[in-house]
Amino acid sequence: MKFEGTAYRAHDPTWAFKPLSGEGAELKGGRFNPVGTPALYLALSQEGMFLEMSHGFAHRFEPLTVCSYEVNVEDIVDLRTEADRQRENIELAALDCAWKLEQSNGREPPSW
Repeated sequence: MKFEGTAYRAHDPTWAFKPLSGEGAELKGGRFNPVGTPALYLALSQEGMFLEMSHGFAHRFEPLTVCSYEVNVEDIVDLRTEADRQRENIELAALDCAWKLEQSNGREPPSW
């Protein structure tokens, strides 16, 4: 699949000098990347970006640097569709796992 469009990211100002590096996610790990693997998490809407940054909780945001990116990439898997998840052998439950809890308990999250 090819994706071309605008995507959004709210960066921690600690990494604002190097926003495309993925080093913050590399140091701590994330929903889809284990520690040691850089990742740049983007949202397709500003609302999605703020939901991801707040982790779904209603609280005050820490300072953030909000950016938009024009993205043009090929060879992306759309994990929103059952057909693509089946082709990639990815269970829907793995995408919604409590990855942070799994990681803090010393287990590898299924989403990795």
